[in-house]
Amino acid sequence: MPSRKDPDASANVPSFYGAELRYKRECAGLTLEQLAEGSFRGVPFLSQIERGERRMPLDLAQHVDGKLGTDGFFERRCEDARKARQSDHAEYFADVAEMEPYAETIEEWAPMLVPGLLQTPDYARAIGRAAMPRAADATIERMVAARMGRSKLFDGERPPEFWAVLDESLIRRPVLPRPQMAELLEHILLVVRRTRSILQVVPQTAAAHSLMMGMVKVMTFSDAPPVVYVESLHSGQLIDFPALVKQYRRSYDLLRAAALPPEASLALIDAAAEDYRNGDQRR
Repeated sequence: MPSRKDPDASANVPSFYGAELRYKRECAGLTLEQLAEGSFRGVPFLSQIERGERRMPLDLAQHVDGKLGTDGFFERRCEDARKARQSDHAEYFADVAEMEPYAETIEEWAPMLVPGLLQTPDYARAIGRAAMPRAADATIERMVAARMGRSKLFDGERPPEFWAVLDESLIRRPVLPRPQMAELLEHILLVVRRTRSILQVVPQTAAAHSLMMGMVKVMTFSDAPPVVYVESLHSGQLIDFPALVKQYRRSYDLLRAAALPPEASLALIDAAAEDYRNGDQRR
């Protein structure tokens, strides 16, 4: 039997607290199963935390402190670990960026901006600069790199099943010059087809629907309860209250019913990309 590989506690903040968690758990004589009991988290989730691969969420830190008698140690360090892990994302988005690679499913409603997992560098740069006109170029480029890095989750052994619903205005609004808009739409089509994802478009002719108030991201996991993320200007909120998560998921299902079918949606985006290409050529 191969020897156990201990985490390198000096590698980063999550690794330090993961190693500390393992030490405290073993000192208490508890197995991972015993520590996980009553936490609503699975053993694989806890094991990844001990290896420094995932940050400990606040609810689990509170549970661990209670089980191990660590006097709030892990709860107090949650913020340190989160900031160290996702410094190039907006602070309010850090938890979401960390969770995405471990999700079984990711479902997004995008009424104003193309979802980050479908963006091109040019698009990310344009919206980043619009939101932060005084930011240094290096700051914008770090943000772009972090956003592009998120799409690597599609290259994993078991990538999340991705479903996105976009408002048609995202396709029609020329945020970029026409050739770059065509590239953006062609990139969206490429990612959706390559990953066998599902994409729908809510047409501009659609009447009132269930999610008119802003963007929504729903994520489900094999080893943790589902969560919902909602975002507005300069802020975001991660929701895990089961009753509220259920309401958001029902609203998302109603939204899908109001959108065009997937094939019609892809055809609409394909036609819009061609219009941007031809329009540029005619100028």
